[in-house]
Amino acid sequence: MRKGMIGFFMILCCGAIMVGGCAKKELVKGEEAPAAAQKPAEQGTAAQPSGKAVKEEKVQEQAVKEAPAAREEAATAQGELDTIYFDFDAFVLTASARSTLTKNAEALKKNGSMKVRIEGNCDERGSDEYNLALGEKRAKAAMNYLVTLGIPADRLSIISYGKEKPADPGHDDAAWAKNRRDDFIILK
Repeated sequence: MRKGMIGFFMILCCGAIMVGGCAKKELVKGEEAPAAAQKPAEQGTAAQPSGKAVKEEKVQEQAVKEAPAAREEAATAQGELDTIYFDFDAFVLTASARSTLTKNAEALKKNGSMKVRIEGNCDERGSDEYNLALGEKRAKAAMNYLVTLGIPADRLSIISYGKEKPADPGHDDAAWAKNRRDDFIILK
């Protein structure tokens, strides 16, 4: 009977390790796709079919253009630090994101004592864990770019909210495009 119990627990432990190991491998696979697409920043994600990528890009551009004036006023009140947006399932900085980050860096250089928290956000699609990791990668990408522009790293901090703080509560492409973003919050 004791051998049977030991055998049962061994099988149970092996099963738990296999299930836990598979989940981690899958999470890494999903995160490798955006990393592979990180070569040229102008490219979207390599994992997307071209037709869907074009549609996502058009929807994102339209949603960003239609952003409410209140959000723009809030950015100006914060010291002219603007939000940047990302393509679906990507943390690669687009040309427009790099341009916005350059403007944000100029504002940070004008005020040498200003500290900023970069908040990475995602749309509602994907698991909580995946979106938290993707939001962190988005915030790190923005932070690293600001550091290359001459902003000291000790003035910047990052946090990922994943899908917990949507800018638009809608459930369509336009809302999702607004939620794939980095916000810049002035701390001091």
